[in-house]
Amino acid sequence: MGMTTAQKIFAAHLVDEPFAGTKVLKIDVVMCHEITTPIAIADLMARGKDRVFDPTKIKAVIDHVTPSKDSKTATQAKMLRDWARRHDIKDFFDIGANGVCHAIFPEKGFIRPGNTVIMGDSHTCTHGAFGAFAAGVGTTDLEVGILKGVCAFREPKTIRVNLNGTLPKGVFAKDAILHVIGNLGVNGATDRVIEFGGPIVGQMSMESRMTLCNMAIEAGGTSGICAPDMVTVEYLWPFISENFASKEAALAEYGVWASDADAEYDKVIDLDLSNLEPLCTFGYKPDQVKPISEMAGAPVDQVYLGSCTNGRLEDLRIAAQVLKGKKIAPTVRAILSPATPHIYQQANAEGLIEIFMSAGFCVTNPTCGACLGMSNGVLAEGEVCASTTNRNFMGRMGKGGMVHLLSPATAAASAIEGKLADPRKYL
Repeated sequence: MGMTTAQKIFAAHLVDEPFAGTKVLKIDVVMCHEITTPIAIADLMARGKDRVFDPTKIKAVIDHVTPSKDSKTATQAKMLRDWARRHDIKDFFDIGANGVCHAIFPEKGFIRPGNTVIMGDSHTCTHGAFGAFAAGVGTTDLEVGILKGVCAFREPKTIRVNLNGTLPKGVFAKDAILHVIGNLGVNGATDRVIEFGGPIVGQMSMESRMTLCNMAIEAGGTSGICAPDMVTVEYLWPFISENFASKEAALAEYGVWASDADAEYDKVIDLDLSNLEPLCTFGYKPDQVKPISEMAGAPVDQVYLGSCTNGRLEDLRIAAQVLKGKKIAPTVRAILSPATPHIYQQANAEGLIEIFMSAGFCVTNPTCGACLGMSNGVLAEGEVCASTTNRNFMGRMGKGGMVHLLSPATAAASAIEGKLADPRKYL
């Protein structure tokens, strides 16, 4: 019987099975940020175990509140900073060099097909876009990962989601994943890996695949996964070119991690997206989704472009197409946070930053701050935000605030009109 990508990775990384079904895996990459890691650092220090299993396999960044907004967040940043220096962690990205973790770590080439990846952050599933098993974990598991380079999992079953047809004009990866979540429900993939396939995924860039996998957690998924292919190799080539004679050789090695043709899935879902409209969430759950045509006209106070879901250069280019030569409505404030300094620089070089600023956007440094209601765009009670982020729980971006999740194109159109708007008229 064939194996899925997740099954292959589990088999290759298995260290022990202390209890039936509980598998201890060797971890290739442990990622850390300043919100969840300091708790683990403090506990390890209290236990007299202030050490790391391999400093070359630990990647750390200050990204959730950056620069620090108060003494508490400054202390959290200092703890991570001091720890990284103490243990000679070279891949530590401090203020000025830092970006949103799930954007800057792939950008630096840290993830490879077949890797196991953990982080104390639920959207770690993003990195499955490379054909890796990447999962968010709790503090105890993060501590063990830092100390020993292993993590225990119940091996998840896999749901295969085939995205068929072609994406219509004005419909993007964000709309596709909202459609998937709307079909699965917020608990539909609990203790499951969502494996994305089909012709639409095959034609997607790595940026779009990361958008898909990023929101697997919003359907309850442990991880999202895309099969590694030549698109993956092209993205990684600047980092792997010295290791392979050719791109075809790299593909031959990485391709072994793709699911076998006779792999068995917990469920297979086929979705034809040929007639899909731009989508938007309503309510306070990411599976509460409607076509933008049914939501258009609802007023918004703020528009936010950024995050580990949609703050990449591809997303900025899409939004800039809508915004070029236009102004945002006087009743709305609009914020752009490019996800990494490199993305910011590229966007500036291409003239995108000028388009956003001329339209009336406030452009901030890379940060997760607004997404989780901590800084750089927090909502007041009763305010509504049209956002390219990934989570619309009640109060997510500020106590009493309401969030509509949508694509960069739909966010840009909504900024122009000061209310939820269909982007297709602007493309």
